[in-house]
Amino acid sequence: MRKLLATGIAAGAFIAVAALVPAHAAEGDAQLSVLHGIPDLTVDVYVNGELTLDNFTPGTLAGPLSLAAGTYSVAITASDATDDSNPVLGPIDLPLAAGGNYTAVAHLTAAGEPSATLFTNDISMLDAGQGRLTVRHVAAAPAVDILAGGSPVITDLVNPDEKVLNLPAGVVSASVAATGTTAPVIGPADVNVAEGVNTIVYAWGSLEANNLQLAIQTIDGLHSNPTSIPAGSAGLVATNSPFDATGLWIGAGFAGLLVAAAGAVAVRAHARR
Repeated sequence: MRKLLATGIAAGAFIAVAALVPAHAAEGDAQLSVLHGIPDLTVDVYVNGELTLDNFTPGTLAGPLSLAAGTYSVAITASDATDDSNPVLGPIDLPLAAGGNYTAVAHLTAAGEPSATLFTNDISMLDAGQGRLTVRHVAAAPAVDILAGGSPVITDLVNPDEKVLNLPAGVVSASVAATGTTAPVIGPADVNVAEGVNTIVYAWGSLEANNLQLAIQTIDGLHSNPTSIPAGSAGLVATNSPFDATGLWIGAGFAGLLVAAAGAVAVRAHARR
């Protein structure tokens, strides 16, 4: 995901994508962000056969890019590859609908195998006083439960699933436990739910390798005109479709993802898929 994702953290890489992006985003363009969540693997990213992200490092989140609606072929190769003929992952087809907002994530499966998932970001308008919290599990790690008041309110969150909640803006307290247990392994901790913002939290990396990391993406402007396309600081919910694996802010700890999810449920909000 080399030159297609590197905007927020690697501006130079993002500039390299400029050739693929109109000088001014056209009405109806799709918004695409990319997260590299495969540990210990620096890669190159080719889009439609063109090198788009060079030396794209784990933990890098880039975007959003404004792209015309259509299907884009993405191949991820070793960083020293001279072309995309021998990809580590892909080629993968990314179907982007007009006006859609997406995040493509290269990550490990629960079993630790390289994979990728295309998430559709929820940019529907929020009521006044509301924020949105999206939790995505893209780490080689087992399922977890989110606890509120000592009882599980989200259970069996597994890779590569997500939970989306609309919550009253504010700070809530919650904790996390291994699925099927109620003894907190993380928290209680405070989580901020910002008004008019979709805060998307990713857990990536590997529990066994002890390199779990946290990535956070935000999409703001969700109190704006519903006909607009909020982009945020990088770019979910309608669909969650894994790619065919055959063919902002980064922090440490799986805890961050789980605690964020816990905060979401702590207010007893309705979870949308």
